[in-house]
Formats: sequence, C-alpha cells, structure tokens
Amino acid sequence: MATHKQASFLLLFSLLFITLCKSSQEAGIAIYWGQSGNEGSLADTCATGNHQYVNIAFVSSFGSGKTPILNLAGHCNPNANGCTSLSTDIKACQARGIKVLLSIGGGVRSYSLSSADDAKQVVNYLWSNYLGGRSNSRPLGDAVLDGIDFDIEASSGHWDELARSLNGFSQQKKVYLVAAPQCPFPDAHLDAAIKTGLFDYVWVQFYNNPPCQYAGNANNLLSAWKTWTMVQAKQVLLGLPTAAPSGGFIPANVLKSQVLPSIKSSPKYGGVMLWNKRLDNGYSSAIKGSV
Repeated sequence: MATHKQASFLLLFSLLFITLCKSSQEAGIAIYWGQSGNEGSLADTCATGNHQYVNIAFVSSFGSGKTPILNLAGHCNPNANGCTSLSTDIKACQARGIKVLLSIGGGVRSYSLSSADDAKQVVNYLWSNYLGGRSNSRPLGDAVLDGIDFDIEASSGHWDELARSLNGFSQQKKVYLVAAPQCPFPDAHLDAAIKTGLFDYVWVQFYNNPPCQYAGNANNLLSAWKTWTMVQAKQVLLGLPTAAPSGGFIPANVLKSQVLPSIKSSPKYGGVMLWNKRLDNGYSSAIKGSV
C-alpha cells in the first residue's frame, strides 16, 4: 500500500502531467494572410499577439505537370524574387511562437493531382522550396515554414498521398499538416486525406455553406461541429469569416456567448480559424480572451 507521502507525490505528478498536456493543446486563433495588399504586413499581423497560426495564402497552381505558383496578391511578385524579403517576417513570427504555414489550393482551383507520383513530385517541390529542404529558388527566402495547409476546393484525388508524402519528411523536421474542409460532412475533396489520421489540425470552414453555418442561430453549426470532432485529428478548429459578405458571419458577442461555450467542451477543440486578415477589423481582438 502506498504511503501518504507516495500518494501525495503521485497526485502532484498526475496534476503536473495533466497541466503539461493541457498546455501543449492550448486553443488559439488561426488566420489567413496574403490575399490583399492592404491587409498590412505579415510581421504586423503576428505582432498583434492575437494569433497562434498564420496561413500564407496561396500556392494556387500546382500538380499535373505545372510548376507551382505562389500568389500573394498585391504583396509581392514571386516571379521577380520579390517575396524573398518575407523571410524576415516569417522568422519574426516564429520567434513569437507562432506557426507559419503555407496554404495550398484556394478558390482559384488551378490545381490537381494526376497520380501518386505527381503528389510526390509536388511534395518534393514544397519540401525543397518552402520547408526544410534546399533549393536555389525559394520564393519566400531561407525561412523554413512550419507546415502545409490543405485548402482544397477542387479535385478529390491523391490528397491522401500528398499528406503521407509530406508526413514522411517529418522524420527530418516536423511538418505540421492542416486540412481546411468545408463543413458539409464528409468533405468532398479531403475526406480520404483526413482519414489518414496524419493531420495535426482540421479547421473546418463553417461559411459559404448554408446547411451547416450560423444563420440567426447556431443549431446547424453545432450539429455539424459535433460530427467533425469525431475525425482523426489532434485538434479541430471552428472556421469563420471575419465579416458578413461570405455568409456564416457570427458577431463576436454571439460567438462568445452562444457558440464557444458549447464547442469548447470537446476534447479536440483547438480554437478558431478566421478568413481573413484584411476583413479582421478587430474581430480577433474581440474574441481572443474567450477562445
């Protein structure tokens, strides 16, 4: 039988273990940056202290033999090496403990994977040009990004192979994998990839989808959220727009009072993802304390 001293030690150890586990799974805010020249700099975005994850968006053309193309709207021109200066901003963000991810895909839909071999070629390019590999043509300079966000809104083939190939490089340096599916379950494009169980985060887009987005009440959203928390991923985040135009917008006070208290009870709750920095206008600041 354990002595009183041993029992006390075991209790303290258990509490410390729980605390450490909880701290390693802290909820936070993810935000997309890169699709508007008037959204401020990447460094300024990170300096707000509002975000734990920033997605640089997008590599919008790749696969099926195409050379991957980075599109950062009005920020810089990668074709003239104009985006390499972002390396300093990326490193500044990472120094604050923020994970900086490269988002591939998006709504332009000039991307597809023709085969497992095609997926491996795209992964080799991403590793060499944005992650821990080496290349003479790194569009964002020598900064090493933390991972890849799959914002796939077209083509359903071979994204699972892309995830597996990226995960293979984690033996050299951790590559965080993120999926950004639409809220109708299962996602039409990313279902097979998510089922690999390799994703660290799944931030679900609860917008542009009337059947499962907020529309005066959160009933449909909360029902869909419960389903999404069953997927094989370390954490699931609630994806929302930062302004009304895209549909699914939730006023900050409503989010804090009617939605977050319900979804935070899930063990997989990881926070909130926001589209996007240009439309933020204080939304992140308003919800930060409740996330």
